[in-house]
Amino acid sequence: MRCPFCQARDSRVVDSRELGSGESIRRRRECAACGRRFTTYERVESGGLMVVKRDGRREEFDARKLRDKLRIALTKRPVAQGEIDRIITTVETELLAMGTVEVPSTAIGEIVLRELKQVDEVAYIRFASVYRSFADLQDLRREMDVLSGTLDKPERSG
Repeated sequence: MRCPFCQARDSRVVDSRELGSGESIRRRRECAACGRRFTTYERVESGGLMVVKRDGRREEFDARKLRDKLRIALTKRPVAQGEIDRIITTVETELLAMGTVEVPSTAIGEIVLRELKQVDEVAYIRFASVYRSFADLQDLRREMDVLSGTLDKPERSG
């Protein structure tokens, strides 16, 4: 593993810990050249998983893209990076468990919404407003009512 500080290739693992329920591993490493420490994460690759967009386009699943979208929804919210990592791991695990090479983008969106609902309701509304393409304040109010439990969730076509 290349040191991010001096670019040397020789490092040793100082500490390893499982994250969540064992889907990923956090490793603390020490560079043999400069002695500085850095953190790496190891997880099962979701390689080959294709996302089918609403317009029919297909693109490879990209956890970094999902991380960016979650960061936007969680801007200025009191949610730790570890929680974002947990959500991404949950999404990847559930997608792989589907046992198919192609998954609809709607499946990803619904998993993310379910997880955000448990973590931060403001982030949930932010993500839902983009994912569900709210047209106006009435759509936003309806989703907030669903979130607060005063309305049943409307059926949506994917």
